[in-house]
Amino acid sequence: MKDIAQRFVENPLLSPKDIPASTEGLEITCLLNPGVFQFKGKTWLIVRVAERPSQKDDTISFPILTETGSITIIEIHKDHAELIVTDARVINYQGTDYLTTLSHLRLLCSDDGIKFYEPEDYPALVGEGILEAFGIEDCRVAHIDGKYYLTFTSVSDNGVGVGLRTTTDWKNFEKHGMILPAHNKDCAIFEEKINGLFYALHRPSSVDIGGNYIWIASSPDGIHWGNHHCIIRTRKGHWDSKRVGAGAAPIKTSKGWLEIYHGANENHQYCLGAFLMDIEDPTKVIARTELPIMVPTADYEISGFFGNVVFTNGHIIEPDGDTVTIYYGASDEFVCGAKFSINAIISLLKYN
Repeated sequence: MKDIAQRFVENPLLSPKDIPASTEGLEITCLLNPGVFQFKGKTWLIVRVAERPSQKDDTISFPILTETGSITIIEIHKDHAELIVTDARVINYQGTDYLTTLSHLRLLCSDDGIKFYEPEDYPALVGEGILEAFGIEDCRVAHIDGKYYLTFTSVSDNGVGVGLRTTTDWKNFEKHGMILPAHNKDCAIFEEKINGLFYALHRPSSVDIGGNYIWIASSPDGIHWGNHHCIIRTRKGHWDSKRVGAGAAPIKTSKGWLEIYHGANENHQYCLGAFLMDIEDPTKVIARTELPIMVPTADYEISGFFGNVVFTNGHIIEPDGDTVTIYYGASDEFVCGAKFSINAIISLLKYN
């Protein structure tokens, strides 16, 4: 497998010990999968912060949000006959799936793109209402005509869907609710309209026919979406055989719209690859990498809350126009950084 990522020597940039928990009685288990944007001359991350109570030897405990926005803790004895635990991230209790952590989104900024801190007077984004009772996750940010569009995963026992909030100042947010219903996630809006329309990548899933594939949709206003097309499928026997999902907003290049995406195999190893869409009609994929461009190899990518994972949903295009700096979640626990050459990625694409 080919890995062309230039990892920051300072990695990991952020770990759970680096910021305080949001609520007394909870501890931060993971910092991961940040959206990225530039604002007021700084690099900003909107980081997923996953929390849970301190665990006891004989019980599993986890938080959920009530309809009023308060947090309640559920405790289950590990020997309970109706408890099924097969994954560090999800359990099943009495026939209902629950997350083992509750996630919210927190803003951090940096002058150099390496050392991040929490600025004052910028609020955290938390789940609200019954469709976000298990939290909000994995935010992607698109900056279009002076407005920031935040797409994120909304989680509850009703399912997993895509929520949207917008802002111009990162202090006041307009809430647009769930724009893509369950089961859907990994929504990345293009940062430029094409023929007058918004476009977005997203990842619906099916437990029956179909799979975890990347789709594309268009919209007149960035809120109401239609004209859906399936454009990237999993590949049997490849590194992305089990699931694929979009990263951040596609990058406009002279060759087309370049998307860095994640893929996973049956062993739940998450790697990064890329594909290229037609510049005028992004429903047409014209090229795709055969091999991943980034593979979990560093210790902090292999060992953690859920190891063997690199996952990105945020990047910055540097002034030279060729360097893309990605920020990514490593082993579902740490926030890290790496650089790629856009031209180097394009050179690895295999055209249809």
